[in-house]
Amino acid sequence: MSQPLQGKTIVVTRPRAQSAKLSGLIAAQGGVPMVFPLLEISVADDPAPLRAAITHLEQYSLAIFISPNAVDFSLPAILAARVWPSGLQAAAIGQSSVALLAGYGIERPIAPPDRFDSEALLELPELQTGRVSGQRVVIFRGNGGREFLADTLRERGAQVDYVTCYQRSAPTDGEPLNALWRNHQLDALTVSSSEGLRNLVDLLDADGRERLRTTPVFVPHERIAEVAASFGLQQVTLTGPADPGIIAGLCAYPWARS
Repeated sequence: MSQPLQGKTIVVTRPRAQSAKLSGLIAAQGGVPMVFPLLEISVADDPAPLRAAITHLEQYSLAIFISPNAVDFSLPAILAARVWPSGLQAAAIGQSSVALLAGYGIERPIAPPDRFDSEALLELPELQTGRVSGQRVVIFRGNGGREFLADTLRERGAQVDYVTCYQRSAPTDGEPLNALWRNHQLDALTVSSSEGLRNLVDLLDADGRERLRTTPVFVPHERIAEVAASFGLQQVTLTGPADPGIIAGLCAYPWARS
């Protein structure tokens, strides 16, 4: 049976708790996955905003979960304290979040069917001005991040509250990657967020950044590819979404010519 990734060391940069599936897919195709998270995820420093949202949840018309982490770091606490309000519509940006919501019993969330970003969510009929004007919206997310979603909803007349339910932090030691590069053992990286890519560039020294420029990098979203281009990366492959898209891109890559 053909294994297109045979002997290739592929760096998986998802948060450690989310890296097992892609690592397994890489191994199944003969590759050697190396987990090197460019973002680590932990519970938010301040639990008060989540507690307040739980208390007043029925006052919202729409609850948006920005990522799978937003689901996992908010819904257990919510459902431990109360039932999900019958009049509260859930929304999610990606299909992974939709699947997690279903696992918690939250059915039929609003979600874009194709592109998985804030822009795609905002194109849906349910989030247009006539539907959200005068409504209260809560967005569950990590620390920081773009303000685009909330800003646009506010422009459309919604009252929007953020709830930071998890914390993102960057790695501080790039030596494991540098060691692989020095030994010619790093064949490619998979990068699943723009923030993670920025963390990687900040982590590397000048030599590491130069090696990164010519290393194959696989990204599942056009925005990440744009960030990669801004850093001068020369071998960026835009794959399909999520882990299935990334593994398909890895397997289709012309390794013999790289």
